Amino acid sequence: MVIFSVYVVNKAGGLIYQYDNFVPKAEVEKTFSHPLDLVLKHHDEKVVVSFGQRDGIRVGHAVLSINGLDVCGKNTADGKDILEYLKDSSNYPVSIRFGRARLSSNEKLMLASMFHSLFAIGSQLSPEVGSSGIEMLETDVFKLHCFQTLTGIKFIVLADPRQSGIDALLRKIYEIYSDFALKNPFYSLEMPIRCELFDQNLKSALEIAEKAGNFGAGS
Repeated sequence: MVIFSVYVVNKAGGLIYQYDNFVPKAEVEKTFSHPLDLVLKHHDEKVVVSFGQRDGIRVGHAVLSINGLDVCGKNTADGKDILEYLKDSSNYPVSIRFGRARLSSNEKLMLASMFHSLFAIGSQLSPEVGSSGIEMLETDVFKLHCFQTLTGIKFIVLADPRQSGIDALLRKIYEIYSDFALKNPFYSLEMPIRCELFDQNLKSALEIAEKAGNFGAGS
């Protein structure tokens, strides 16, 4: 079983902590001759496939590296525009690695804020007063679990749909937050969490959860 990532969102909807525990490697590297038989375009500071699918490369996949060197957004490692580089026949044959576009820090901040809004909408749509809001969202490849404290802090875990013990894990993360963030004299409420002990104990809790499925007494 796998736990993909953890997010902590403050009561205003700001992302104050994020940790990627496991990132699936859905990447494909191929050598191409000129002309390139895929249509690429700029999208959100990345170069992505807009048309044409082959050998595991899908529409929406981003260019991650060229000739073994990681790209920098829309540019090659040496600062050239990727689309212009790939138009030049003298640069072929060329090896390109494609994969799911990685979320930038700004995108993660935006998504955390969006979920905060959806959580509030879920509470308001409830036919009963005092709804807890969204506690779980399910897709075919992962489940999003959310636990909100009385003070409005949200702890969010993305995990394999078959992973058990997530409710206990969320409460364990809250306990770690209380012990190693709130009790840290240098930590300010609602601000990003930068605490080595918090990181260490969170990683340990995720490891236990993945192996055991939940938390037993004394964990």
